[in-house]
Amino acid sequence: TMVNLASQSAVGEDGVPGTLMIVGYETPGALRRRDAITDALTERGGKDLGEERGLAWAAGRFDAPYLRDSLLDVGVLVETLETASFWANRETVYAAVKAALEEKLPSALVMCHISHVYETGCSLYFTVAAPSTEDPLSQWLAAKAAASDAMLGAGATITHHHAVGTDHKPWLAREIGDVGVTILRGIKAAVDPTGVL
Repeated sequence: TMVNLASQSAVGEDGVPGTLMIVGYETPGALRRRDAITDALTERGGKDLGEERGLAWAAGRFDAPYLRDSLLDVGVLVETLETASFWANRETVYAAVKAALEEKLPSALVMCHISHVYETGCSLYFTVAAPSTEDPLSQWLAAKAAASDAMLGAGATITHHHAVGTDHKPWLAREIGDVGVTILRGIKAAVDPTGVL
């Protein structure tokens, strides 16, 4: 289901004003709530635009990494990062992360969309494009570090669905605190005492 929520911009070739929202349902429980969700969005000015845009998005959603490599070959650094926060904090997080990225990547185009929604909050998914330097990896790592600092400084999480891994490890202890680190180390010692994982 595609819902168009009123705003000042145009969506698609049909010139329907608004912000595009793609709503998908993957489980029987979610499908049972489909009508209620559609009704709630309609009550707030939404308009059902059918399934075509959602299907097009799903068909091409994994093309971006290939484009990223081609763009880097012609001098454009393109990367993504994500975070999550409470609804009341989303604008603060957005502004802080955008400012951090723009400071480290002059002339950058910083875009953001909400990729996941929950009753309590949402995930902000940033896409960044900037002229690359001779060392784009160092350039991106500096920008990503600044964005990560901004996320935690604004009260957001270091990651949402991208996971922690080695990229976010330096910020994890700051987010979860000493008690959180102790809990994780205790679980690891219990389930992986010989360090296989």
